[in-house]
Amino acid sequence: MKYFQYLLWFAHEHVPFRLIEIESIASALKIPIKWLEPPSDKPWYLVELPSEEAVQKLSSRSVTMRRAIQLWADELTVPKLHATLKEKCLNGILEPYKSKSFKVDVDLFCNSQTQEEKLERIESFSYMPFQGHVNLKNPDVIFQFIEYYGLDPNTAPEYPTRAFFGRVVAESGRTLIHELSLKKRTFIGNTSMDPQLSLLMANLGKVSNGDLVLDPFVGSGSLLVAAAKFGGYVIGTDIDYLMLHGRTRPTRKQTRHIARKDESIEANMIQYSCVDKYIDVIVADSALPFWHNDVEFDCILADPPYGIREPTERIGSKESLPIVKKEGSPVHFPSKVEYGLNEIIKDLMRFSSKHLKLKGRLLFWVPVFREDYEETHMPRHSCFKLIGNCEQVLTTFTARRLLVFEKIKIPQDSDECSCTIPSSSTFREKYFTHGNENRLTRKQKKAIAAKNKEIWFAKLNDANVK
Repeated sequence: MKYFQYLLWFAHEHVPFRLIEIESIASALKIPIKWLEPPSDKPWYLVELPSEEAVQKLSSRSVTMRRAIQLWADELTVPKLHATLKEKCLNGILEPYKSKSFKVDVDLFCNSQTQEEKLERIESFSYMPFQGHVNLKNPDVIFQFIEYYGLDPNTAPEYPTRAFFGRVVAESGRTLIHELSLKKRTFIGNTSMDPQLSLLMANLGKVSNGDLVLDPFVGSGSLLVAAAKFGGYVIGTDIDYLMLHGRTRPTRKQTRHIARKDESIEANMIQYSCVDKYIDVIVADSALPFWHNDVEFDCILADPPYGIREPTERIGSKESLPIVKKEGSPVHFPSKVEYGLNEIIKDLMRFSSKHLKLKGRLLFWVPVFREDYEETHMPRHSCFKLIGNCEQVLTTFTARRLLVFEKIKIPQDSDECSCTIPSSSTFREKYFTHGNENRLTRKQKKAIAAKNKEIWFAKLNDANVK
């Protein structure tokens, strides 16, 4: 099989998720990849792919990539890049495109440029025998020039350490991020997930056309929307009756209404033209699975509650808290008890071991204190192989990690599940303790700065008087 060289150019965000996203999409689409250099934190991957069609399919699903480029020149300096391009133009590399309308995009990584400098860089390619006219809005061909100045803008060198030039063959699926924006979404909640992360989870879960996808902590359904966009048939469960019926407190500014009929997960599916992929959502406690044993899912996506913005609860009773009805409501609300994060995750993994297909994927988030993080504390189950463990930094002291598991065997009675992460109550206590300490430190710094400013003005006034 003949392979072609491509540069996959990434947005510089969610860096830990890049590699597993590309590998997962390639696996789901059955596209073989050859690496021309080891993947790193640099904003590109150099790969060989079997065809332009393959790279277009890969790019169209990725939300970490910006575009894919057929590589024409890759050099350590710009003068060498121009020399390489001049030679390739003499050998006819531009021949299929020289009569077409075109434009040249210029990208500097870890550096900036004025409009004049950008035009100067574009003009430096005037030796290329273009015959077509420039079209900035809708060209037949886009060429990409990239200068790389390292990863740290504070220590960027005077000249780029790497330069690339090539023909853009595919844009990424990042337009979906804007299409699914929470700002325009019909129904959201306090914990609605960012569209890019939702789409990332669907990609890492290898959601494909016809897959059956479950979210057992569905909330406002962000994960269902993402999975449905990639062709999955989606279903969700949640213990929060009010959330699933759009009766929680409004989350948007200046919104006073409660329980509008057009606010629901189904309304979101209609908004994004994927209601045909929507099965339903069910009010249910994830600690008390109600599924028949023969029900199997292709993928299970979950963002369990951490006890910060949403409580970690399960159905239960306390002697001091009898089961009651809320006043004025015909709905029965059973009392609930604390449901520790360890138990939530263990139950989720045990459930998934029974109801996930072989080779199916289970993905969920785990909150951590960065200074306390140890990989050995992360959950394990003998039916699953850990495929990915990616960190999203939340604050200077907290993060959450997306764990990606693949089911490798049928469950047996002897299977073991372990999880020793801090309980939700411990995490909540440390979260607010650290937050208060940080806020106090900021207040102290402001007070010191204000005092110093007052002293400086006093000295200045004394000097003026004298």
